[in-house]
Amino acid sequence: MGAYILRRLLLMIPTVLGIMAISFLITQFAPGGPVEQALANLSGQNNSIAERITGSSAGDFAGQPGQGNESGYRGSQGLPPELVERIERQFGFDKPPLERFVNMLWNYLRFDFGESYYRDISVIDLILEKMPVSISLGLWMTLIAYGISIPLGIKKAVSDGSRFDVWTSTIVIIGYAIPGFLIGIMLIVLFAGGSFWSIFPLRGLTSPGWESFPWWRQVLDYFWHLVLPIIAMGLGAFATTTLLTKNSFIDEIGKQYVTTARAKGLTERQVLYGHVFRNAMMLIIASFPAAFIGAFFSGSLLIETIFSLDGLGLLGLQSVTTRDYPVVFATLYIFSLLGLVISLISDLAYMWVDPRLDFESREV
Repeated sequence: MGAYILRRLLLMIPTVLGIMAISFLITQFAPGGPVEQALANLSGQNNSIAERITGSSAGDFAGQPGQGNESGYRGSQGLPPELVERIERQFGFDKPPLERFVNMLWNYLRFDFGESYYRDISVIDLILEKMPVSISLGLWMTLIAYGISIPLGIKKAVSDGSRFDVWTSTIVIIGYAIPGFLIGIMLIVLFAGGSFWSIFPLRGLTSPGWESFPWWRQVLDYFWHLVLPIIAMGLGAFATTTLLTKNSFIDEIGKQYVTTARAKGLTERQVLYGHVFRNAMMLIIASFPAAFIGAFFSGSLLIETIFSLDGLGLLGLQSVTTRDYPVVFATLYIFSLLGLVISLISDLAYMWVDPRLDFESREV
């Protein structure tokens, strides 16, 4: 077991390195980078942005001769070369790409992500500021989806073909077919002051003055804000996990060892939870890392936008749009590590479910 864990940890190094290298390479060819955006803002005499980026307004360079577009950046026409060089230094683009990439990796090994290009805050502080929202959505959605879907899937497998199975399959398939963002809009219209009732709040995870509430009211207020986003996010995952559990259990129930266990006089409950459960859950555990990462980051993007929740999903979208590369690379790095660690934990959970697995002889 120890050797297997060590091999997996060592393999994380080239995996993360490859992800970061490919992403860094793509950004080198992506148009409209931070330098070009700053030059465009300066060319448009947007003094507020110019002062925030360079520390000088565009008017400070008025009257200085421009020398065409020799810098190679679009938008630099007519701007002094000194200004272009200052902006390059500001964003760290005055160094060769390889040197910038190596410096980035060295800093990321120490979890030093630098500062955001467009926000007056360090990247790590910005991520920590947004993380509680995404943790709340991803964690509770995953726990609720698995907590309901696994017992429901087992029940559907045991009563396969019954009226209960048909009706519940119809409901979960309809829930899966409707996009989460559309369900979110429908919930807002119905229950958040859209056109019918105003039962649930629409913005944030807590109400104004939450800090002064007694602890029991803080808990209630927190979950009150989570109801609609969790429902909008969870229906798709709820359907997927339910049907996956059902099909996995049906496949195991039809195997020879189940017939043998029944022939020995074991009750259906003993057969189901003493023998079938352990084998059927292997597939469910294998799907957990992707489900958790999807709920924690990518799956919450539209939901955070619709319900005005300022989390990591919305932060990632805004950073890509504005070419805030320190934030983009930091979130990518963190979620790559998180996905690899959860994948390893998922493999270790296999052993908990089925101790017969031999990790020491397994090829990674």
